[in-house]
Amino acid sequence: MHRLASIAVFVLLAMTPRPGHADSASVIEVGTFSSAPEGAEPPNGWRPLTFPKIPRHTRYELIKEGDAAVVRAVSEAAASGLVHEVRVDLKDYPILQWRWKVEQVNRKSDVHTKQGDDYAARIYVTFEYDPDAVSLAGKAKYRLGRLLFGEIPIAAINYVWENSTPKNTIVPSPYTDFSRMIVIENAGSPAGQWIMEERNVYEDYKRAFGEEPPPVN
Repeated sequence: MHRLASIAVFVLLAMTPRPGHADSASVIEVGTFSSAPEGAEPPNGWRPLTFPKIPRHTRYELIKEGDAAVVRAVSEAAASGLVHEVRVDLKDYPILQWRWKVEQVNRKSDVHTKQGDDYAARIYVTFEYDPDAVSLAGKAKYRLGRLLFGEIPIAAINYVWENSTPKNTIVPSPYTDFSRMIVIENAGSPAGQWIMEERNVYEDYKRAFGEEPPPVN
């Protein structure tokens, strides 16, 4: 839950193919925000994600910045997300690209603690349950997780804009080992400026979980 106001603005999310792939000229545009009309509604194909125990929600709106529309997220003692469902095989499309900026870093964020699980911005990538791509231990944990929480992804990667942890640090979420935190920006990154990100999610998953990834969902 955000304890101070922060603004994260996203312009594009795209999955790009592996070099040499037959369709290497194509991308999967997950968030075509820059061509969306300006307004308060979520971008086409996206829906709000809210949490029952958090009464105040982040405010999302499409605004114009220069010639492009961007998603502005404003959070003041609030939290919520925007979700888009898409099925991607990382063997074919391993690269995730996006551009974002924040107004300020949350100085209390810390990937190692529950109290610090609060970031200026984050991108979640979740993975569907595929029995053929999950270890026996993973299957057992997934069955237990579904008993406790209902329908859940088999795994998740959080790309976070943290405070003081070195970039490219990978640690388990302080809440669940179904999720891994990967720090890609921190207080040393420039606030108020656009930063283009590119992550090989396929390789990140293997480093984070030690096995082949199931499809992104």
